[in-house]
Amino acid sequence: MNLLKAVAYFSKLDDAALEGIARSAICQVYDGGQVVLLEGEPGAGLYFVESGWLKAIKIGMDGREQVLERLGPGRPFNAISVFTDAPAQATVTALESAKVWVVQKEVLLKTMDEYPALAREVVKDLASRVMHLVQMVEDLSLRSVEARLARLLLEQAEGEVLLRQRWDTQAEMAARLGTVPDMVNRALRKLVEDGLILVERHQIQILDKEGLMIAARVMEE
Repeated sequence: MNLLKAVAYFSKLDDAALEGIARSAICQVYDGGQVVLLEGEPGAGLYFVESGWLKAIKIGMDGREQVLERLGPGRPFNAISVFTDAPAQATVTALESAKVWVVQKEVLLKTMDEYPALAREVVKDLASRVMHLVQMVEDLSLRSVEARLARLLLEQAEGEVLLRQRWDTQAEMAARLGTVPDMVNRALRKLVEDGLILVERHQIQILDKEGLMIAARVMEE
């Protein structure tokens, strides 16, 4: 049950509710590159990640990917399908070896009826996802690749360092920023030349946070 409590949706449920959810949950294991959920197909229920990293993507007619979200431990996905009866809205693939659990739709809906706290957490999460998508639309339509990259580095860094997983290539970064690898490479070089960052094999160091914030058009609160 500690695993379920790590998921924001279930963090405020009592042991009886958690036991009911746990009994219905099905564990699935994926290798890096495997498809977990395919856009347009019905989902089995609410998914959440125990370990590993996944990505939710939309694929264009030309085959190019746009990453909507990265999904790490404790992160739920496919909520829209559960609550609207719509098919999966995005394709989810594993970036590395990952363990994923699926909670059956009927069990989740029944638990929501019995525990308003769960419903509140669901609404809160869905609202945050809408805000994320609105921000993504703003970035893609109003900001340059360099500004989008600077914002991404600021958001993802822990302290002054952004650690890079082995799968965190320039192609993956381009898919997150809605561009192509060549443009990411140019933007990285520009930020390096301006003395804002230092790019190393397994990490990116922020050398001038204030300058990077200006490049991202981010104002400090």
